[in-house]
Amino acid sequence: MRHAAVPQGQPSRRGPRPPNTDNRPAAAASPAYHRTPGYAAIDLGTNNCRLLIARPEDSKLIVVDAFSRIVRLGEGLQATGRISAAAMDRAVGALAVCADKLRRRHVTLSRAVATEACRRAVNGAELVERVRQETGIALDVIDAAEEARLAVLGCHSLLEPGDGPALIFDIGGGSTELMLVGEADGRVRIDDWISIPWGVVSLTEYAPVMGDDVAARVAAYDRMRGVTRDALSSFAARVATGSGSAALRLLGTSGTVTTLASVFLELPRYDRRAVDGLIVPAEAMREISARLAAASLDERAAFGCIGRERADLVVAGCAILEGIMDLWPATRVGVADRGIREGILRRLAGFDGDSPVIRRGQQQ
Repeated sequence: MRHAAVPQGQPSRRGPRPPNTDNRPAAAASPAYHRTPGYAAIDLGTNNCRLLIARPEDSKLIVVDAFSRIVRLGEGLQATGRISAAAMDRAVGALAVCADKLRRRHVTLSRAVATEACRRAVNGAELVERVRQETGIALDVIDAAEEARLAVLGCHSLLEPGDGPALIFDIGGGSTELMLVGEADGRVRIDDWISIPWGVVSLTEYAPVMGDDVAARVAAYDRMRGVTRDALSSFAARVATGSGSAALRLLGTSGTVTTLASVFLELPRYDRRAVDGLIVPAEAMREISARLAAASLDERAAFGCIGRERADLVVAGCAILEGIMDLWPATRVGVADRGIREGILRRLAGFDGDSPVIRRGQQQ
């Protein structure tokens, strides 16, 4: 469902306004409409709230504004089945920032989606209504199938060239989606897919570290890997190609793979331009995952591209990634810092999957 943005005021045709007599600040003159339409995509996930605003230029979409904030919407959801009041406050605060950006950028068409946390929580509808009342944003709680389609539409252009099938995976906060994709006539199709209820937040809460030593941390990590493999076993049985699973190309779109790619590059801080589109040897991903799994919270937080906010969740992401690679032992892993939001933007603009969404300073 597409949602029109909040309309901007038209310049008055009735001459000057009367003097301000009630001591309130006079309203600023309404700016003229942009002739080029503006599109916005908001993704409220289990861990993050993200926004992209773009305008079409030729056959491209040029990003003119972006926003991302960790909101931990799914914090405690595994135990209670509910979104906490504090998590709601964080989400509404982030979405209020998004709403302000939509107005300032004169967005003409937008879509805001919510994923696993709102799907699973018994009070998800309460959050949707509160967001509507306090920000004017109409959240669309999408199902896992739509989430998978949008992720593929947003990132498939980064797949390595090849003739065989490919596996795109999206490790989220509350769920992980895997999509087996093929190509025909230059277009990508989803041949099979699965969504499992394990993401970096839900798996961290399900398998906490019982102790403060390396052995306890490694034991928790192994448990998380096992949970992931078990959840994916039925899909793995279906996704067995004639040329063998090792022939599959892997592409990941998530904070987990972008974080591990940053560690691989030894970046002092996250740099999207260096990470998006990178191909990392699978063994390097495994080595980094094992190192982070054995590290203490403070040791993980010391990585500039991880920091304190992600240090407690990155290990679960590593376990999910290794669980995927255990079942599909590819030699290389593609990294995408793009996904659902880019898929939404392409849909809103009526562009096909090959039309690029370009950030400032990014080469086409």
